[in-house]
Amino acid sequence: MAAAATPDKHFPVSWDMFHRDCRALTWRLAGQGPFDALVTVTRGGLVPAAIVARELGIRVIETICVASYGGASGVPDTQQGSLKILKGVTDAILKIGNGSGGRVLIVDDLVDTGKTARVVRDLLPNAHFATVYAKPMGRPLVDTFITEVSQDTWIFFPWDTGLAFQPPIAGGA
Repeated sequence: MAAAATPDKHFPVSWDMFHRDCRALTWRLAGQGPFDALVTVTRGGLVPAAIVARELGIRVIETICVASYGGASGVPDTQQGSLKILKGVTDAILKIGNGSGGRVLIVDDLVDTGKTARVVRDLLPNAHFATVYAKPMGRPLVDTFITEVSQDTWIFFPWDTGLAFQPPIAGGA
C-alpha cells in the first residue's frame, strides 16, 4: 500500500486530547516495563516522551534526531523524503540490554510509513516501541499505540496549529 500523495482526510488533535492519549499510552506501557531508559524520536516524540517519562518515573531520557519531512515553507510537507539521522543515541543507551535495546522504551508521536521507525528499530531491535498514533503501513513496527488512523489521514498536532475562526458549514464555506 503506497502512502497518499496528498492526504484526503484531516485529523486535528487538541492539547487536551493529545495529553489524554499520552496518558492512555502510559497506562498500556505500565505493565510492559520496567524500562531503564527512554529514547524519543525528535521532534514529534518530545511531548509524548515528557508525559510518559513523568508518569512512569523514567529519568534517563535520550533523543534520536531523524529528519524525514521538509515542511520549512510554512505549510505542512506531506511528502516524506530521504531519511537523515541528525543525531544518534549514546553508547550508554546502546549498551542497555546487552546491546539490543532490551529495557529501553522508544516513544514517538506517530508511525506513518514506518521508515523512521525502521531506522530506530534497527539501532535498538529489542526495545519496546510506542507511539500515540499509528497508520497501517507503520503499525507492524510498533509494539504499543493508542489510536490507528487511515494511511490517507494527516494528523494536525496541537504544536502545528493555532486557534482560528471557522466559517459555518451552512454558509457554503
